[in-house]
Amino acid sequence: MTAQDTDGQASAGAMGLEELLSLPVTVNVVTAARALGISPNKAYQLIRDGRFPVRTLPLGSTVRVPTAALWEALGVEGTHV
Repeated sequence: MTAQDTDGQASAGAMGLEELLSLPVTVNVVTAARALGISPNKAYQLIRDGRFPVRTLPLGSTVRVPTAALWEALGVEGTHV
């Protein structure tokens, strides 16, 4: 899954590479879903079913997604500090 159309342009609502690379260390499920090009409802369903394509961090009633794992799933290399 990518955040681009077939012509290489970011699609409406999808996350572009620059935005993807500027994400904080962890993101919420809604942001991760947007990066993956799926709806938040689908993302939560996949998490409940244990089929979300990215490792998640359950923190009480909140779920966070490590950005590095998201980049890996998308085949994006982040910048190293």
